[in-house]
Amino acid sequence: MSHRIEITYCTKCRWLLRAAWMAQELLTTFEQEIAELVLTPGSGGIFEVRADGVLIWSRKEKGGFPEITELKQLVRDQIAPGRSLGHAERKDEGRATPPG
Repeated sequence: MSHRIEITYCTKCRWLLRAAWMAQELLTTFEQEIAELVLTPGSGGIFEVRADGVLIWSRKEKGGFPEITELKQLVRDQIAPGRSLGHAERKDEGRATPPG
């Protein structure tokens, strides 16, 4: 367990709940791999996710938010390549949505 995840979210856009929900999902899925998960307040519409300092999602670049299954796959690819995510990788599964 030595990996660090950082989620930077816009406080003015009130994206804390979304960031916290995604953090919870990642901590649950990668409980053996993640040593630290940080929520960093920001502004200007920012929503970015970094794994070990590598930018893996940017709302500005991607034009929106990741589906949780997509985010888990991106995190997995960075911190635990080759690890199966089980049902989260099935294309025909229903998509989870954040609260609120």
